[in-house]
Formats: sequence, structure tokens, C-alpha cells
Amino acid sequence: MEQSIKRALLMLCVLSIFTVAIPIAIAEENQTNATGTITATATPAPTVTDPTASPTVVKEAKFRVGPTVKLRPVNDVINKSSDGLVELYMDNPSLNDVTLNVDARISVPTGIHVYGQGFGEAGAAGTVYGTFAVPPGKARTIYITIKAEKTGEFFAQFSGLYWPGDNKDEYNPISLTHPFKVYEPSPNPDNPEPSQEIPYTWIILAAVILGGIGLIFALGRRPPKTEVNIEQ
Repeated sequence: MEQSIKRALLMLCVLSIFTVAIPIAIAEENQTNATGTITATATPAPTVTDPTASPTVVKEAKFRVGPTVKLRPVNDVINKSSDGLVELYMDNPSLNDVTLNVDARISVPTGIHVYGQGFGEAGAAGTVYGTFAVPPGKARTIYITIKAEKTGEFFAQFSGLYWPGDNKDEYNPISLTHPFKVYEPSPNPDNPEPSQEIPYTWIILAAVILGGIGLIFALGRRPPKTEVNIEQ
């Protein structure tokens, strides 16, 4: 009887130990899982490439057909009735897709005055400067007037550059040196308007024409002739 009781007590002790140990083991395992380090590996997103997209190509500004930029002396004799005249001609063919840009300078000695549409005084004395733009299919002509304060002969130096669009690396030079003779000083060298003095020949011709008209008018107003008959 005592042995049965001892066995029963022994089994109760073993069951009690298992009953207490199992929950403790489970709790420790859960705590270990909760405090463990979790390592995550990010998967990169795939890159989507559009097979139809093409890279943007920036075209360099160039002339398909060479433009025309030239300087031409029209009149190189200066007197009271006429000024020196130079023509700056610029032509940009319609086949081009870019604007023709022109940078022009004119250098003259002291006592010489230069006037032209689009030209202004530059930093240096005796130098005028102008910039011009000609779109495709257009042409432009600039007339440059030259006046003098004293007689003699002098040289005018024309120089400049032209290029397509904004591509200044494709520039081309222009240059002209031309002599001018001054027989009489310009009547208005400080006035940009062209000098126009009426020559003496035209004054004499106008006086002759007016005198002839006056003579014809006077003859037309002469009183009629009176005839006197004497009877015998």
C-alpha cells in the first residue's frame, strides 16, 4: 500500500514538473523570436525602356547655301552737292534655315563723318559700328553716307564678320579699303541728311526759263495796233 502511494506521489511530481516547464519553454521561444533580427532584401524595380523613343539631336546652325555679304562704293567723290556713298548688301537665300547675322565696322580719319541706318558710334574715335540680322529668303541694303570737313584724299576702312544663327564659330570675314576724294567740304557735315546743293547751272537755266515766260506774257498783253486813215 505504501509503495502505491509513493508511486502516485512520484507521478504527480513528474506531471507537475512537466506542467511548469513546458509553458516556460514556450514563452522563452516566443521571446527569442520577438527579439530576433529580421533581415529584408529589397528587390529592385525593373527598368522599363520605350523602344520607340529616340534621343534628341541638336543640329548645329549652318548655311545650306552661302549668303551674299558685300561692300560696294557707289560714289567716292565728295563736294558741296554730293556725299561719299557706300552700299552694304546682304542676301540670305531661302534654302537656308538660319538667320544671317552681320557685324560691321567703319573706321575713318579725323574730320570725316559716317552715317548709315543701324550704325552708331563705337568706343574708338572715328569708328562706327552696326549689327544686322537677315532672315532666310530676305535681302537688305544699307546705304552709308560719308561727309568731310576739309578737302583732300582719305581712306575708309570697312571690316566685319557674318555667321549663321548663334553659331559664331562658323564666322566669315568681310573687308574693304577704299579711297575718297574731297574737292569741297560738305556744307552740313554734322547733319546725317544727304547734302543737296542746287548747282549754278540749274539756277541759270531756271532764270532763262522764267525770263522767257515773262517775255511771252508781256508780248501777249501789248495793246492792238491803231490805223489812221487821212482823207484828201
